[in-house]
Amino acid sequence: MSKKLWGGRFKKKIDADFENFSKSIQYDYKLARIDVFHSIIHTMALNGSKLITKFEAKKISEALNSILSEIDAGKFKPDMESEDIHTDIHNRLEKKIGKLAAKVHTFRSRNDQIVFNEKFYCLEESLNIKEAISNLIEAFIFLMKKYDKEPFIGYTHTQRAQVILFSDYVIAFGHMMARDLKRLNRFYDSVVPYIGAGALAGTALHKKEYFKAIDSFFTNEKIGGKVSPVENSLDNVSDRDFIIEFLGIISIIQMHLSRFSEDIILYSTQEFDYLDLPEEFCTGSSLMPHKKNPDFLELVRGYTGKIYANQLSLMTTMKGLPMSYNRDMQLDKEPLFSSVEIIKDELKIMNKFVRGITLNCEVVKKALLDERLYATELAEFLVFRGVAFKDAHDIVGRIIRYSQDKVIPIKKMPDELLKSFNNKLTQADIKKIMNAAYAISSKKSVNKKVPKINA
Repeated sequence: MSKKLWGGRFKKKIDADFENFSKSIQYDYKLARIDVFHSIIHTMALNGSKLITKFEAKKISEALNSILSEIDAGKFKPDMESEDIHTDIHNRLEKKIGKLAAKVHTFRSRNDQIVFNEKFYCLEESLNIKEAISNLIEAFIFLMKKYDKEPFIGYTHTQRAQVILFSDYVIAFGHMMARDLKRLNRFYDSVVPYIGAGALAGTALHKKEYFKAIDSFFTNEKIGGKVSPVENSLDNVSDRDFIIEFLGIISIIQMHLSRFSEDIILYSTQEFDYLDLPEEFCTGSSLMPHKKNPDFLELVRGYTGKIYANQLSLMTTMKGLPMSYNRDMQLDKEPLFSSVEIIKDELKIMNKFVRGITLNCEVVKKALLDERLYATELAEFLVFRGVAFKDAHDIVGRIIRYSQDKVIPIKKMPDELLKSFNNKLTQADIKKIMNAAYAISSKKSVNKKVPKINA
């Protein structure tokens, strides 16, 4: 049985089933590297406060850095008998330096350690996710440029609406992701990993010693400049708002990926056939030889429920907790790690997937023969001829109804028939207006900006 960081007041041995039930080492081992950071900073603060000697601090720091080297080299294997990662690191330290390790936990609590670890983790992963989103936006830009001038069909209510550019359609998702970058930037700016909260009431170590330790330790770490002595220790150890906010941002990113997936699944069906999907990200059927299934996109769509649930589970856990730390909060890590790992995998694969999409231009051109796609442009043309929009709307609606009822294309209606709907309309006007080039060129309000990757 692994040594614990507590237990002096207990007479009875902990129940084995409860011990297994209460462990978190099976998932919080992911925080090992950051936990060592905390221990090194705290050791420096203890030395600055004269609670341990320079020699002791040097010996402790060297041992902690050797553990850090194991972690960075991928050689770290958590002891699954340990209660949590804090205990595991402490026990490893004790094996290296003996009883001196007992001094490291002076004026420190796991309540303080874990919130530091989680904030640092969220900040690091927010940077990783930002990079992955930037790469995906570049993939959207690649696809946009590949089909820069190709027309496409825009939908509302899943019904054909108006002619658009395929490049505008693609980069719309790039703009979604650019907003996600801005959300991550705001999140990054708002989160500060504090140190020195103790269990809940702070510690006897002076803030200036923590400042010195932080400045001394973080020389190259980008996040290091954000670490600070605690402002309100009660709030610090009981705060999980930052995880809920981070999971919320990830949920919005996931929503955008899911919406994109749904569209691409739909447009790649035989019924639409607008798009051809890269085979490397599709699978076949064990029974039907002809199938090419969009499994990656379906899994992205499916994982959306899990990512939403991860945020909701933590909000539900936190909703009734009294001040300050409660063991319920141990359950924040699995949903956090789960969402981060899913979104990173999806963004990495989606970057490659998007670059492999093929637009079936000839199929789209056939669909663009649908005269209803140009109804709005026809109504707007009448407005430019002095017709009130409501009247123009009614006129074009009646023309379309007549075309459907009589099975006669609008482009084949003689001038006399067109003038029976409105005396300003001619077949020459119809031919000018009812085509993709006119529909696209007539739109003047759109600012064709590519989303900023370094938002």
